[in-house]
Amino acid sequence: MKDLLKLKTSLLEEIENILNAQVKIEAHASALYLAMSSWCDDQGLDNASNFFAKQADEEREHMLKLFNYINDRGGRAVSPEITNIPVDFESFRGVFEQTLEQEMFVTEQFNNIADKCMKLKDYVTFNFLQWFLAEQVEEEYVARRILELFDVIGEEGTGRWEIDKHLVKVAYSAE
Repeated sequence: MKDLLKLKTSLLEEIENILNAQVKIEAHASALYLAMSSWCDDQGLDNASNFFAKQADEEREHMLKLFNYINDRGGRAVSPEITNIPVDFESFRGVFEQTLEQEMFVTEQFNNIADKCMKLKDYVTFNFLQWFLAEQVEEEYVARRILELFDVIGEEGTGRWEIDKHLVKVAYSAE
């Protein structure tokens, strides 16, 4: 039995490393969204503040899902150090533009991990990643729809508050 435990993991070191890198990306996204939540709160944009607080929680859940997967497979998940989180943002629209850019970056990273899994024939991890890939469709969709509010409503006058009011209605349906 001890010899079997010495094997420790069927998770390839290369896959473990890129999953740990993704853990850090998710943790960074969580911290970024929390900063955006605080900025929106300071601007009096309550719905946007709540939106980003929820996004921060979701990104942390994604981080933990990856973290636990690495450990469950016998690897060693690494708790990431997060630095360089902005505390101020240029504009209301800018936080959502940055959100879409962040989500597109995350999608690209998950695609790269999936590609690496296929090349290394790690079908277990490839299967695990499917949930994240589907989740990214929703994340990008919502960010795009919110940015469309800026195009339709505009930020002039009471536009910011109108956009903030409509945020709660933006949802994704995978039907």
